[in-house]
Amino acid sequence: MVRDVPDEAVIAIALIENIQREELNPIEEATALRRLIGEFKMTHQAAADAVGKSRTAVTNLLRLLDLNPDVEELLRQKRLDMGHARALLGLDGPLQSQAAQQVIAKKLSARETEHLVRRLKTKMEAESTDSVQRDPDVHRLELDLSEQLGAEVQVRHSTQGSGRLVIRYTSLEQLDGIISRVSPLAKHATQTEKFKQQLS
Repeated sequence: MVRDVPDEAVIAIALIENIQREELNPIEEATALRRLIGEFKMTHQAAADAVGKSRTAVTNLLRLLDLNPDVEELLRQKRLDMGHARALLGLDGPLQSQAAQQVIAKKLSARETEHLVRRLKTKMEAESTDSVQRDPDVHRLELDLSEQLGAEVQVRHSTQGSGRLVIRYTSLEQLDGIISRVSPLAKHATQTEKFKQQLS
């Protein structure tokens, strides 16, 4: 006896069989899961039971669809794996894409990628806090000093009254110019030459 199967059930069965295929990449699997959950109003647990996965595995797969499109493509191409992708979800926007390229270029493991993401997040949070708390008078002083010295200057002032004055240079020639501006009467040429010899 042949039984009629509703069209919706046929679609659901096809989706489940498609998800269970081993050759699917994680993004294809996640896309199929999202369709299964969306079209058939399934919970993550119900979808997990249907495809023979844990609820955590289903949730982690669905999160991959929050990746930047270019990072998704790297996962499709198997240039990144699930471990890399899950770590990269800790970053947003261009920073996520830049980190993904670093992972590929340096051939980082999933664990190393987690460390990279933590470092980048810590740096980003520190810069954000610094920009919020920055005293406008200190910022003006930085701009004035940068203009006078012809180099980027950063003033790191603490509430205790101590701090650091950081002068950044990109070449030994620029360093020579900075020294000449700071101490125009000093015989800095010899000192700079010695410094150049130490670096060579």
